[in-house]
Amino acid sequence: MTLYHFGNCVALVYVPYYMTYKYSGLSEYGAFWKCIQAGGIYIFTQLCKMLVLATFFPDTDSFTGEGQFNLIAEFLRCSVDLVDLLGLAFVLSKIPGKGHSKLITAGLGWATAEVILSRGLMLWVGARGAEFSWIYIQRCLESNILLVQHLATATLLWLFSRHDLEKKFVPLVIVLLVAISFRGVWLEGTLQALATGPWFGLGLKALVTGCIGFVTLHIYSGLAQSIGL
Repeated sequence: MTLYHFGNCVALVYVPYYMTYKYSGLSEYGAFWKCIQAGGIYIFTQLCKMLVLATFFPDTDSFTGEGQFNLIAEFLRCSVDLVDLLGLAFVLSKIPGKGHSKLITAGLGWATAEVILSRGLMLWVGARGAEFSWIYIQRCLESNILLVQHLATATLLWLFSRHDLEKKFVPLVIVLLVAISFRGVWLEGTLQALATGPWFGLGLKALVTGCIGFVTLHIYSGLAQSIGL
């Protein structure tokens, strides 16, 4: 039973990533090693973030009780997460080509590295345990939400770098990038204030990410059509 639960969790996490790679056409472009390179840059970026957090930011967790939402600590952590935008922008600059294949390669490689490092050990140690827990199913579903988020972030960074993007969309792109970077402040803070359950929180995260993804896709499709991608 425990192996069955572990297998379900692994499939729930990694199958959507494989399907994205397979049916987006990346396999036809030979983008596998580009995804690996994006994952390597993700690892380097996380190491840099850890050094910055340990060196320049205080341990603000000590000011609040265990399990409570710490606004200051979350804001500081999210401000350091802006380094992720620089890392992902660097990945985009190193991937040749244009169009959706470049964006999916960067976003998928980045998201895959994150899900392996953040979910792999958790599933191996926890989901194989003798006691069933819904927390692992919820974490697996959240990984799929993060995949959409990273794809949207890669697209927004690409749109921000375009000089032919309509000026009316530039402020919206910036707002979406800031909203994604600081979602730990406003989204987690909202969930904490509402005192909602984990399933409601997961649904709200999926709704917010879906809305951001839809708006991003709308802007991208308009620009792609105008420049003939």
